[in-house]
Amino acid sequence: MKLFWSSRSPFVRKVMIFAHECGLAGRIECERTLVSMTRPNTGLLAINPTGKIPTLLLEDGSALYDSTVICEHLDSLHGGTKLFPPSGPARWTALRRHALGNNLTDNLMLWRNEMLRPQPQQSPEMLAAFEMKVRNAVSALEREATALAAEPVSIGHIAIGCALGYIDFRFAHLDWRSGHDRIAGWYQQFAERPSMTNTAHVDQ
Repeated sequence: MKLFWSSRSPFVRKVMIFAHECGLAGRIECERTLVSMTRPNTGLLAINPTGKIPTLLLEDGSALYDSTVICEHLDSLHGGTKLFPPSGPARWTALRRHALGNNLTDNLMLWRNEMLRPQPQQSPEMLAAFEMKVRNAVSALEREATALAAEPVSIGHIAIGCALGYIDFRFAHLDWRSGHDRIAGWYQQFAERPSMTNTAHVDQ
């Protein structure tokens, strides 16, 4: 399998963390792929019509996207405990946490894109709204932290870990740990997992 990949993308990182947790990272070939909001990657567009990463090219030549679909596919390839719980309350909890982590990451990336616009073109209202949404999500994670720590790793844990890691990577000035001791403690332990240390963001 070939993954169109960037060390800067939190959604690519989510796929690679998932692959490490499933024991499948060795089966994935990573191809560095540059994408941006303003310069579509024409080569990638031929494989993924949305032009986004991560995109996973399978052995039969077909492609899967986005990160959630790729993670579900990877979960079907191993015989261990599934990171998408198959049924019951555990499934809905994992999917809800996944949505929280994913949407937090979405807001972070949209916020960063707005910050990268020339200063006269930036919207102060949008910047303030993104900051409010991000801080509110971190406060929600603070309330979730004790349960996160007590339960087996799932797609929800991975999405949340990716989001918090992306804050550290691109928004260190937010000081998100201040006043959020429980989720900060959870993340400190989660960030020490080999799947996290092996997939750390690099700005290149």
